[in-house]
This record gives sequence, structure tokens and C-alpha cells, in this order.
Amino acid sequence: MKQQGLLDIPKLQKKVKKGKIETVVVAFTDHYGRLVGKRFDADFFLESAVKDGTHSCNYLLTTDMEMEPVEGYQFANWELGYGDFHLVPDLSTLRIATWLNKTAIVLCDVKNEKTHQFVAEAPRSILRKQIEVAQEMGFKGFAASELEYYLFENNYHQAFNQHYQDLQPVGWYLEDYHILQGTRTEPFNAAARRHLKSSGIPVENSKGEWGLGQHELNIKYAEILDMAGRHIIYKQCLKELADKMGLSVTFMAKYHSDRAGSSCHIHLSLWQDGKNAFAGNTQFGPVQCSDIFRWFLGGWIKHVPDVMPFYAPTINSYKRYVDGSWAPTRLAWSYDNRTAGFRVVGSGQSLRIECRIPGADCNPYLAFAAALASGLDGIKNQIDPPKIFEGDIYAAKHLPRVPYTLAEAIDKMENSIFAKTAFGEEVVTHYLHHFKNELSAYNQSVTDWERKRYFERI
Repeated sequence: MKQQGLLDIPKLQKKVKKGKIETVVVAFTDHYGRLVGKRFDADFFLESAVKDGTHSCNYLLTTDMEMEPVEGYQFANWELGYGDFHLVPDLSTLRIATWLNKTAIVLCDVKNEKTHQFVAEAPRSILRKQIEVAQEMGFKGFAASELEYYLFENNYHQAFNQHYQDLQPVGWYLEDYHILQGTRTEPFNAAARRHLKSSGIPVENSKGEWGLGQHELNIKYAEILDMAGRHIIYKQCLKELADKMGLSVTFMAKYHSDRAGSSCHIHLSLWQDGKNAFAGNTQFGPVQCSDIFRWFLGGWIKHVPDVMPFYAPTINSYKRYVDGSWAPTRLAWSYDNRTAGFRVVGSGQSLRIECRIPGADCNPYLAFAAALASGLDGIKNQIDPPKIFEGDIYAAKHLPRVPYTLAEAIDKMENSIFAKTAFGEEVVTHYLHHFKNELSAYNQSVTDWERKRYFERI
């Protein structure tokens, strides 16, 4: 039975015939996790794109944030003429976008125009590859991503004109779990919950977070590829809904140095034969678990430095890793301890690992792929995790830390045999070029911090 809001082709045909759907957004994610693609007339989508897909310029996997093509990619460049690749709609993701007028949306796989193989560098392809590895090992991955965001009274155009300074948060005191303050933002958050649910994304709850105007909205876990798609649609929905309501929302990892960062806590478990493969009878610290759980956790922790840019892809990502800020700074695991980079929660069939390292700015396809690849390598090589840490991990300065800058993370990934083995050397080279371009763009910019510090007094 189809989830509320999800469509199959017969349902779409009926809605198009009745005039309830006029437009279909056909899209995929770029490096940043942004949706890019086309808007189809709904009749033409049914006539053409359902069967044949569509085409898009392959420069979209070589652009920077400003949509400028970046030189130096082997995948696509001026010399090769920036040809097309093939966008193939994954009809299991077809859904009504109720926050838009008479619109449906579908996510696409990116395939080579000539070979019809998945384009290895596309984020969705990278996750698909790790899902195949899991399937070969007899596992199915389930995941959830908890996203946090800041909401402002300024609309996006106003925020742009103000150079994103002196923005007015919707709240005026910290509202973590605070119902009164949360009531004031219900026009937005209630609409977000309603539209997500009506668009085939089951919602659990929303709450105020530990920042002025910061919130968290949680959606139900799903198979890992489906969950990545839900994550992408969630962000798109909230941004477009805010835009429509004269507000703005940001998923920056750290929008202000004096405010809490916004995270993307990843919950993950492996299932086998319809049961949680993490559940077991072995006592491991306070956790009753299987060897699969232990080894997956060990691999996931061990390989964080190898794949850190997939969790923290921007300069801003690393501003979030501050002691005592609810963001993790050390590579350790604990049970139900929010100072840990890896927080184990649940028991029995609900046993899962929560990784608190990714920020809200991560591309979920890349973050999930990194998590899955790391954990599966742990199972293959029976990697044991470090001993459980109990207490305040922020105070445990002897523990290994997460990489603290994008430059450090790039260097570790570039020298990682694991990353090149897990994702392929071409893919790693492609993304290193992307991350290095982000670093270069920042290094060449002049910031407000520099002007304030040096303009008069240097």
C-alpha cells in the first residue's frame, strides 16, 4: 500500500486528467545536495519522461556554489564539451509536492548517456554502490537523519540585501523543548509537518532547539536510499515554504559564532531476514548486541578521518565542533550520552547507532554512503571499537578528535587507502577537487571578520 502522498503512474494520470497536477519537478542532487533539474508539463512528463527520462548538462557535477563550471575535473570539462547525461526518474520517489501549486516531484538517478550505467560521481550513485555491497553481505540498511535549522523573520531577499547580518530570529530566548516559544512558530512548523506528511514523508515530531529560533523536525526512518531522498525533499520543502511565508530558514552548520550549530544526527542499523542484525545476546558494556553491531561501530569510528568531508563538506561545517556546544569533538562512543560522537541508543530490535558528527549542511547521499562503507568494512575486517567512554567526553582531551578544518579533512581523505578502495579512485579524486575548490574559494575571500579586525588597527 502506497504511503500517503506517494504516487504511481495510474494515480498521477488521474490527477493530471482532473487538473490537480499540472507540473512535475524532475531533479537530482549536485555535490552540495541541492536539487537541480527541470519542471515538466505533467502531460509531457507522462508522455515522454516516464519512459525515456530526460537529459541535463553534465557540467552540473562540476559547478561551484555560484553555478560556475570549475576547471580541473576529468569527468566533464570544456575540452570534452560539457555534454549531456541521462536523468532516469526513480518512480518510487514520485510524490505530490503539496507545498507547491498542482505539482509533483520525482528524484532521478544519473546515468551515462552512452553506456546507460550509473554515473559513478553522482551522489545517489555513490550511495547505491554501498547499498549493493551491503546486499552482497546479506544486509539492508535503515536510517534516519535528524535535521536542525534556524528560522528568521526576514525573508530570503531581505537577508540577501542585508548581507545576512542582523537577522531577526523568530524567538528571543533559548527554547529547547519550550512549548510556549514553540507555539509562536507553529504557523511555519505545523505547515511543514503537514506538507511533509501529505507529500509521502511520515513525520514524527518537531521541537524547539538550543538556539534562538532554532528548531528540529524529525521524520520517520526508512531504508537508507529512501531516507536520503526524504531528507532532500524535507530541506527543499522547508526552504520553499519559508520563502512563501516571507521567512527564511538556514541549514548552515554554524550560522553564527555565538549560536549553537545545526546538526544532522544519523541513526543507522543493519537488518537481515527482517530482523535488526545489531540485536544479540552478547554483553558489550551496557549494550546487549551482536558481533555485527560491535564490528560495524568499530569500522564507523575508525574511518571517520578517511571520509570526514562527506560528513562535513564546507568551511563552515568545522565551525560547529566546539566543546560544550552539543556538537561532538572527540571520536568516542557511549550509551545515550550526547557528548559522544557516537551515541548508542535503543535496545533489542530498536538498537541503533547515532552518529552526531554530520552537520545540517551535509549531502545525505554522501554522508550515508560514508557511514555504510565504514561500518561494512568494520564487519569485513572484524574491527573492534574502542572501549566505551562514560562521562563528559568534552573533558577527555586524550581522546582522538574529529578533524577541525576542511583542509585537515581533505588531507586525510587524500591519503586514505580506505576511501579510494570503498568509493573508487576516480570518485575520490573528483570530490577532493570539489572540496579543494571550496577551500580555495574561502582562502581567496575577504571576510567581515578581517575587516572588523584589521581595517583600522593593523
